[in-house]
Amino acid sequence: MIDLKRNSKKLPVKATGCRTRASSIYTPNQREDFKVSRGKFSDFLTCPRCFYLNRVKGLDPPGTPGWTLNETTDLLLKKEFDECREKQAPHRLFAPNGLSHLVPFDHPEMDNWRDSLHHGLILRHKNSSIILTGGVDDIWQDTRTNKLIVVDYKSQAKNGRVDKQDYLDDPYHEGYKIQMDFYAYLLSGMGFDVHQTAYFLVCNAKRDEDGFHQTMRFDEYLVPYNWNMSWIEEEIDDMVCLMNQNQIPEPNESCKNCAYSDQYSRTVHPDGIDHGNDSQGSLF
Repeated sequence: MIDLKRNSKKLPVKATGCRTRASSIYTPNQREDFKVSRGKFSDFLTCPRCFYLNRVKGLDPPGTPGWTLNETTDLLLKKEFDECREKQAPHRLFAPNGLSHLVPFDHPEMDNWRDSLHHGLILRHKNSSIILTGGVDDIWQDTRTNKLIVVDYKSQAKNGRVDKQDYLDDPYHEGYKIQMDFYAYLLSGMGFDVHQTAYFLVCNAKRDEDGFHQTMRFDEYLVPYNWNMSWIEEEIDDMVCLMNQNQIPEPNESCKNCAYSDQYSRTVHPDGIDHGNDSQGSLF
């Protein structure tokens, strides 16, 4: 998509392609604390070059519009679960799914943990300056063992019923599982005992209604997922190592952003770009 930079009054302003907030740009081997969100960790896994150019070189890529309908579903679900959290009572979905022993976890930091923009779950990576963060949708608790259960809300609109195994096997949902692995890693690192089974609460909008009539109905599914965080530490080590180097990494050959940037440069500058004596650090 074509994205225009706008100011606080929503008026178009000059786009520079670079971020200006110094705290969002990492200097290799810096000692000051630097936050890396779950989303940026996923970017690293997807394309190391795009991640490096964004976090270390400070490039500001085009954005995407917010998913306001999905965000509204999340907001309303959080309100619903918060009612049960205050009463420490099982949610209406628990009994039909054999989970009457669960309640929404009550903790004074819950609102902060769900605030992905300003707080989230927080864990320092080893003794480094890297602070890992992630805003979780919800956390439930097993009243029998007191173990915590990671929960992520997902909204979609697909025909037919949601098959739980097909949902987990979908290649486009691989990132969802990485989310769960990462959240379980953060919670465990923060000293909590995390249940092996996490849940996706999938809200699937029904598309076979006879009309809109100011109402959108959803089927709800609890999709269990046994998280695996055994791989995460090594990947975070690799990510930190990458952030501390001065060489721009190779792109993921399937990355459309990198491919587009390359073709864009070739088209606009068919005779090539003169980088002088310093070709290292170039995007292309």
